[in-house]
Amino acid sequence: MPKVGIEVIRRKSLIEATVDAIHERGFCDVTVAQIAKRAGVSPALAHHYFGSKDQLLAATMGHLLKDLSDGVRQRLAKAETPRERISAIIDGNFAPAQFRPSVIAAWLAFYAQARTTRSSQRILRIYSSRLRSNLTFNLRSFMSREQALSVAEGTASIIDGAWIRQALSDGPSDRDTAIAMVEDYVETQIRQHAGENPENGTAGSRKIQ
Repeated sequence: MPKVGIEVIRRKSLIEATVDAIHERGFCDVTVAQIAKRAGVSPALAHHYFGSKDQLLAATMGHLLKDLSDGVRQRLAKAETPRERISAIIDGNFAPAQFRPSVIAAWLAFYAQARTTRSSQRILRIYSSRLRSNLTFNLRSFMSREQALSVAEGTASIIDGAWIRQALSDGPSDRDTAIAMVEDYVETQIRQHAGENPENGTAGSRKIQ
């Protein structure tokens, strides 16, 4: 097997081990050596690939963010109306592969590290900006730009809040309830602002199933 192939496999193993280790021990208590052992590589090799534990977390978050973005894009490709695209964005942010205990724990650690780590701050800005931009673009079909920006911010906040609440919960992840909560907020806002701005209409809107 070519060296490039081996490196890709080892990096992926370290990223997966990071997610599992954070879920089991928490970010503060886990060490690079423990992550490396779980991944089946030496600590020296883990440091060679990623440098510090903070850099390993940033790489893990970058990987998870790419998976999340890919999932959203796949759902958007099947959506035909602005309202369907909003639902696709919401559903993608609670994808089963993402909204599970180990990944939720990793994201919570990422948010905490983003306060002090520049690489994590950059990844978080990319995620937040992309989410707000996608929501705003599609919400513009139902309301003014200023209103769409405000509703997009509110929607993003509810999505983030659902993740944090789940991270602090002892129960199993419940994506259906989380999605319904966000959808209810969006639907309420669309109806309210469509009434304030009759020229926008309500074409493409749908009730929550």
